[in-house]
Amino acid sequence: METANIYKDLAYKEGSPAITVLFQTDATKEVRIAFKQGQHMAEHQTPYPITVAMVEGALDFGVDGEVFQLAKGDMLNLDGGVPHDLLAKSDCLVRLTLSKSDSVQRVKDVAAS
Repeated sequence: METANIYKDLAYKEGSPAITVLFQTDATKEVRIAFKQGQHMAEHQTPYPITVAMVEGALDFGVDGEVFQLAKGDMLNLDGGVPHDLLAKSDCLVRLTLSKSDSVQRVKDVAAS
């Protein structure tokens, strides 16, 4: 068993979202993304399905030209290969579930661009 607290050592970064791996399971990587209001992740796609869970705040999640307004408590699942982008409407905290085969560095690279 492994435990984590999504709020422990929470820190926001200037310029780009702060990305932290909370833990890994046999199948997934559980990642925290802390966005300051206005931070953006440009359109990108993942090689594997993802799950996004809004812990705090509000976020615009764009998929194929449509924008989904996510707020605290909302969750979504997205298949791999689907282009999407994210824009923080307020300071927000996101839990991202990645496939174990996916790379956290890929997520960090998207956030930094």
